[in-house]
Amino acid sequence: MKIGIAGSGFVGATAAYALVMRGVATEVVLVDVNQKRAQAEAADILHAVPFVHPVEVVAGEYADLAGSGVVIITAGVAQKPGETRLQLMERNAVILRQIVPQVIEHAPQAILIITTNPVDVMTHLATKIAADYGIPSHRIMGSGTTLDTARFRALLGTRLGVDPQHVHGYVIGEHGDSEVLTWSIVDIGGLPLEDFAQLRGIPLDDPIRAAMDDEVRHAAYTIIEGKGATYYGIGAALTRIVDVIAHDHRAILTVCSLMPEVAGVHEVTLSLPHLVGGSGVMEALPLKLNAWETSALHASARLIRAAMDELEQSHER
Repeated sequence: MKIGIAGSGFVGATAAYALVMRGVATEVVLVDVNQKRAQAEAADILHAVPFVHPVEVVAGEYADLAGSGVVIITAGVAQKPGETRLQLMERNAVILRQIVPQVIEHAPQAILIITTNPVDVMTHLATKIAADYGIPSHRIMGSGTTLDTARFRALLGTRLGVDPQHVHGYVIGEHGDSEVLTWSIVDIGGLPLEDFAQLRGIPLDDPIRAAMDDEVRHAAYTIIEGKGATYYGIGAALTRIVDVIAHDHRAILTVCSLMPEVAGVHEVTLSLPHLVGGSGVMEALPLKLNAWETSALHASARLIRAAMDELEQSHER
């Protein structure tokens, strides 16, 4: 499958590299307003091809996205010191309003994956823009809490001494501070979390859970403080999403997608476990959450809905 990537910064370039390493794509096209950067990244990644899989890697214009099955949109700006959340949203909204129509014009059949932050709000905006061109919402998704879920499972796997691939638990809601770790439904190989921990004689009391929750929730802050940006984890997450779409795997992924209603909040885009396949988002899975998690999800959905309303109102002014 031909994959387009709009934005060749750290995230876009790392996603392209991961796609090549896993052999997911037949062709990767990098598009960026900074054409020199896109060309340099494409050339650097292309030089790795002889060591892995036969993939064509090029830099191009939006017209070169024609025929793409998936287009990943990573373009955006980082938050400036002293800048408000609304100001960041407004600047990235301007970028998305420029990019999404061009992608749809040249690759009208592509599924769009948004990573631009704040990803829930930007995915909501992209979905609304795409709707004006007749693109259904199931073909627009955000990376959402795919990486947060991986972080949660990785930490649990380390704590419990088990392969994280056998840890089933989700992070839902906002990709951000209000995200919800679904402790009550975690299972390991079919065993509830508490039963597995007891079986292995591993303590998992409230203070330990609180520390793990904090580590998952603030992982990006810690990484950014140490190295300036996060890109390996999200690059791998994007590659997994593309792989699922390209091969119609019908996998359960915590991408964010437009939902008619979540926890009493209407018309909101956030992350839930979704069945994802070759046509995009196929179905959201209802979760049997406990009362605290349900309340936290409601609060997260309200926060996102308020941010969307704020962005819409600022655009109308």
